[in-house]
Amino acid sequence: MTPRILVFAGSLRDGAFSVRTADAAQKALALQGAEVTRISLGDYPLPLMDQNLERERGIPDSAMQLARQIAAHDGLLIASPEYNASIPPLLKNAIDWVSRVSKDGGRAFRPFAGKVAGLCSSSDGRFGGMRGLYHLRAVLMNCQVEVITPQCSISGASQAFDADGALKDERTARMMSEVCRTLIERARLLSTRVEA
Repeated sequence: MTPRILVFAGSLRDGAFSVRTADAAQKALALQGAEVTRISLGDYPLPLMDQNLERERGIPDSAMQLARQIAAHDGLLIASPEYNASIPPLLKNAIDWVSRVSKDGGRAFRPFAGKVAGLCSSSDGRFGGMRGLYHLRAVLMNCQVEVITPQCSISGASQAFDADGALKDERTARMMSEVCRTLIERARLLSTRVEA
């Protein structure tokens, strides 16, 4: 069984390190045999999560589209920047909206149910954005997403990638490979249990 992995970055900034990290993860996952779908959160524009807005207008169409994308995959690979030692607002808002989805066409629908996620971060600082992953891990686990233990944090990100987008540092490349390998194995196991 070939696991389906959804890959996206937590930033929309031109030249964002997290986008380059997602590029590297996408390649590593594909090389290891996953079926990879790459999206941008910019294709799912959302207002700030607001329960008044939800009550008046319902779940935004973009949130439903993103929820269906997540539900259609076995696992997620999220490449996140770090904002003030935590989760960037774009990513947190997207997770918050998807977590509000409970129905699709009148049927019960829980997009995060049974999903597994792998996390990567990147920054020019020496911690590589890892402090933000602590909070991201907690948020996803609260949404009933299983988050694998290995993670990849890329420090000195402005100098971390070569002209082809590959990671220059061998140790960091091994960390990325381990995240992808573990995510694929866990996604395969969980999807097999669901099918059984």
